[in-house]
Amino acid sequence: MEEADVVVVSSKGQVVIPQSLRQKLRIGAKSKLLVYPFEDALIMKKLEIKNVENRLEAIYRRVVARRAKYGELSETEIDEIVQKHRHGKS
Repeated sequence: MEEADVVVVSSKGQVVIPQSLRQKLRIGAKSKLLVYPFEDALIMKKLEIKNVENRLEAIYRRVVARRAKYGELSETEIDEIVQKHRHGKS
């Protein structure tokens, strides 16, 4: 079982996550954490946003290719491309 640490909240509402936990969870500068209340506690969960830029570029390439082939796309058609990409369909 992990030991608890005590942290102090700054006047700006900031807390410092202990170094041992940052290292263990690989939390660094610009890491994203989901923070939500649970009863009288706060729960933080590291968000894993892998290759967001690459995924967005892949979607963009699909939109551009389809637009080159069929002309302008509606918002609905673009949304369909995004949804297919999210679900791993071509």
